[in-house]
Amino acid sequence: MIHLTGLVEALTVWSIPLLLAVIPAYGWIRGLPVYETFVEGAEEGFRMAVTMIPYIVGILVALSMFETSGAMAWVIARLSGPLGRLGVPAPVVPLMLVRPLSGGASLGITAGLLQQHGPDSFVGRLASTLQSSTDTTFYVLTLYLGSVGIRNGRYALAVALLGDLAGFIAAVVVAHRLWG
Repeated sequence: MIHLTGLVEALTVWSIPLLLAVIPAYGWIRGLPVYETFVEGAEEGFRMAVTMIPYIVGILVALSMFETSGAMAWVIARLSGPLGRLGVPAPVVPLMLVRPLSGGASLGITAGLLQQHGPDSFVGRLASTLQSSTDTTFYVLTLYLGSVGIRNGRYALAVALLGDLAGFIAAVVVAHRLWG
């Protein structure tokens, strides 16, 4: 088993440097203009990043207003009781509410839950499962739809939120089956 651990550690350390060497070498062998292609991609990435800045600022301002106004606390207070009856501990409810809005905020909530309750507690395990069961829906939709100029994404939002709900339900069910 020690040899396998050493192999995994070596792959972990060398995988990225090998990819960074092999991919350009492969392009060079095939006769592709590797550096020029890289520069074109970097320019396109920079233009896209500049295009996305207003959308990122918009979602961050909206999230800040939602939290600062007290609306988030109000919603959390209203959801804690019903979700508690469905097997969701009250400390995890803020994570379920914030996860579709902000990856950074949800990661902060998860870290706080892990520190307060411990990573091996049911709350810690459920929080970790919830953190990885969905994505930051509003952030992703804002960036992807905004970067290509789509102004009406209401069906995408509805489907994405249903996906979040399915992810949350699955995470709660799995956590209860494994650790409940």
